[in-house]
Amino acid sequence: MTVCMKGRHLVSLHDLTTEEIYQILDGADALKLRYQQGDDSFRPLAGKTLAMIFQKPSLRTRVSFEAGMNRYGGHAIYLGPDDISLGKRETTADVARNLDRFVDGIMARTFSHQHVVDLAKHSRVPVVNGLSDLMHPCQILADLQTVREKKRRLEGLKMVFLGDGNNVAHSLMHGCAKVGMHFALAVPAGYEPDEQILAEAREDGKKTGALLTVTHNVAEAVHNADVLYTDVWTSMGQEAEKIAREKAMMPYQLNQKTLSMAHPDAIVLHCLPAHRGEEITAEVIDGPHSVVFDEAENRLHAQMSLLLQIL
Repeated sequence: MTVCMKGRHLVSLHDLTTEEIYQILDGADALKLRYQQGDDSFRPLAGKTLAMIFQKPSLRTRVSFEAGMNRYGGHAIYLGPDDISLGKRETTADVARNLDRFVDGIMARTFSHQHVVDLAKHSRVPVVNGLSDLMHPCQILADLQTVREKKRRLEGLKMVFLGDGNNVAHSLMHGCAKVGMHFALAVPAGYEPDEQILAEAREDGKKTGALLTVTHNVAEAVHNADVLYTDVWTSMGQEAEKIAREKAMMPYQLNQKTLSMAHPDAIVLHCLPAHRGEEITAEVIDGPHSVVFDEAENRLHAQMSLLLQIL
């Protein structure tokens, strides 16, 4: 059964049902097939305009949204820090109330998660969280698409994230719980995830059979893993913590030894950019288990599927 999602915001994957997530993934697969076949005649976003608010630099988020809008007949407007200073030059509410008079949707890549929440609260057009310091839902839609491509299913698999309880880990918790995928986070003491998000995910997991665990023990987490995932140790805005973070995170590096503890056919994900020799070794990210660049490509397909659902 097709679920109508027109006009919906995507602030968090927790806001979506299992059926809605699978509907987005099915649409992403269909769009990818058209893409691979070179079919550029499909123009469902003709006449649609997406405003893209960026407080942080971006490669994948900007190019995937902008190229996707163009490919499917729409138009994207880049609004950088010099164009919009959320909450400074004018209130976030006023930004939303202006933009919704001009465009059909808003994508925001921000530092503060509250900015995304406020945009969604005050906008009459759909708002998509392109990344905030708390969550990264669009990335995880692409991750789920990638895992299903490689493993042919999601339910019952085990996803392991090595690092800290950051925005990617938070959205992975929500996403895995919604689709029945077990999730383990191997994290240094003091870098645990947000307790409310973990509680939400565990509650969702009760409905789908997904088990979510947080541990300081890498071997315990990685045992029987189907998917290994990591992210940079120091995100934008955390530069002052870099040395302390590197010291704490080094035992959680995704390397060949760690990979050998997982299933022999385990796949490796990374949301990029990657720092080889820090959170992941070159032999792993550039090795046969890595599907990192398929994962990056799927940002295009998953996000366009989402936009087709909500715009």
